[in-house]
Amino acid sequence: MSYLRFEKALMTNLEESLPKELLRTNRSGAYSCSTIVDCNTRKYHGLFVIPIPELDDENHVLLSSLDTTVVQHGAEFNLGLHKYQGNNYSPKGHKYIREFDCDKVPTTIYRVGGVLLKKEFIFQAYEMRLLIRYTLVDAHSATTLRFRPFLAFRSVRQFTHENSTASREYTEVPGGIRTCMYAGYPDLYMQFSKENRFVFQPDWYRGVEYPKEQERGYASNEDLYVPGYFEMDIKKGESIVFAASISEAKTSTLGKLFDKEVSLRSPRDNFFHCLVNAAHQFHYRTKNDERYIIAGYPWFKCRARDTFVSLPGLTLSIEEQDYFELVMKTAERELRDFMQGNPQTGKMAEIEQPDVPLWAIWAIQQYAKEAGKDKCIEMYGKLVADILDYIIDGNHPNLTLDDNGLLHTDGKDKAVTWMNSTANGRPVVPRTGYIVEFNALWYNALRFAATLTTDAKRVSQLEELAEKAKVSFVETFLNEYGYLFDYVDGNMMDWSVRPNMIFAVALDYSPLSQPQKKSVLDICTRELLTPKGLRSLSPKSGGYNPIYVGPQTQRDYAYHQGTAWPWLGGFYMEACLKLYKRTRLSFIERQMVGFEDEMSYHCLGTISELFDGNPPFYGRGATSFAMNVGQILRMLELLEKYQYQY
Repeated sequence: MSYLRFEKALMTNLEESLPKELLRTNRSGAYSCSTIVDCNTRKYHGLFVIPIPELDDENHVLLSSLDTTVVQHGAEFNLGLHKYQGNNYSPKGHKYIREFDCDKVPTTIYRVGGVLLKKEFIFQAYEMRLLIRYTLVDAHSATTLRFRPFLAFRSVRQFTHENSTASREYTEVPGGIRTCMYAGYPDLYMQFSKENRFVFQPDWYRGVEYPKEQERGYASNEDLYVPGYFEMDIKKGESIVFAASISEAKTSTLGKLFDKEVSLRSPRDNFFHCLVNAAHQFHYRTKNDERYIIAGYPWFKCRARDTFVSLPGLTLSIEEQDYFELVMKTAERELRDFMQGNPQTGKMAEIEQPDVPLWAIWAIQQYAKEAGKDKCIEMYGKLVADILDYIIDGNHPNLTLDDNGLLHTDGKDKAVTWMNSTANGRPVVPRTGYIVEFNALWYNALRFAATLTTDAKRVSQLEELAEKAKVSFVETFLNEYGYLFDYVDGNMMDWSVRPNMIFAVALDYSPLSQPQKKSVLDICTRELLTPKGLRSLSPKSGGYNPIYVGPQTQRDYAYHQGTAWPWLGGFYMEACLKLYKRTRLSFIERQMVGFEDEMSYHCLGTISELFDGNPPFYGRGATSFAMNVGQILRMLELLEKYQYQY
């Protein structure tokens, strides 16, 4: 049985099937995302969603959905599903679903009387082309298929509504048509591998509703344009391939192209393979052959901090060192542009955040473990040295090295850490001054950099700085209750119990002693640990707000005030293994169960952005998040090493 397979009983129960989402990407920024019953519940959902750089920096939904109708003996059976206002679902095609399987490619089996129809879909790698294959597995009489495309031609952050501006023009092309609703958009080609008849029957389907947008306090209704329908006969055993693209396809090759793309896919037949598949979905290659990591789907773009935190897990932990080097090549260019004061021309956002260069060094440190110190020095030795000199020389606009050896940051008016939620233009958590994870990363970076050079004078300088930072770190952050202040700004100490102190235990070089590490880890275990990672705030601390629901402002105040984050759980597990070695293996394995459960919930085969901090720890936010996937993959690798090496 497939690892991700759902029977008729679940698929036809919308309470169970609608919350389960499915994401496919093409590694060039395009994606296809919906629920497993093909009912769009977010404005970000769509069958064919692509970036259009000529318009803006957003993704755009061109083809929202494609309704399939089975026609036999003059009777029509529509397999589509849309939600309309008033909690009305139509045409309720989910009731024909017999099973859904998501092993190599998403596959849905429909049964309509004696008709058994299989639908499989896939994105062509690095091409803006979606392929759907329909196979008539069984039929007892003549069968016709009819396809209605629902067009949007709009940004993922907007809605489309019935209007007189939208163009109804179309041009016939081999196997289908091409059309474009608005100027500035590329033509959408909709073609089939089999000759068909297109019937021009333009209409607007009004009042399509997206319940996930309602939950989040946004507008939630739109109208979708249907230009007509394609119709063709299909015989038992025959397969027909549909292609949606922004360039014309050679229809005679669509069948072979689909087979080729399937052969390139790895099965999602266990927890690890699901995460590997998810890791690949964050890959992004530009037309200039630059490589990036997309921070998450469906709305995130490329962000610097997210890239460096997730990169080792997404690449090195699955033996893809070459992709690490490709992404780091692009990232190094953008880091150097920033450090040299050059205009930012790349796609990596938030590179000015003060902890970004520290996370870059951490990522390189993980590379050294996999590739060896000599290779690391060859590839990134100069970059590490230049980053440290940039900070030591006081050139970063918001990162100051004080006389006590610690890094100081101003975060009063603008969020500068990963806890970046804002309300009314100001940070919800104004972390400022000496920030605990910044300085844990700083100490770790100094010690690591000292191992990459044979220059005795340089080694002495770095070790002297590290020793000063170590003493000051303990004096500044460690309190009498055995945990670390989250940040210290002058006489103001933040006593909130937050997860950022875990980095001082998890990193390879820690300024804490063994007893101090154990004390910090114990408090994280007692107050922050959940089956879905570490809470962003202890329930015992003021302002605890663990449920991430409601309108934007309500969610902003909950974002880092008690919600649980799997990527933090990854560092927690690393800290456990470093402190307790094999004696904590079974405990860590049990923690992994909480993440494996997520493979069949929310977005299949991946990990949501965050989770409620209270039971039942429901997944929230973005459906797939790179830092979470990366850190869990890194922990799986670490678990294996401890099982066999320690």
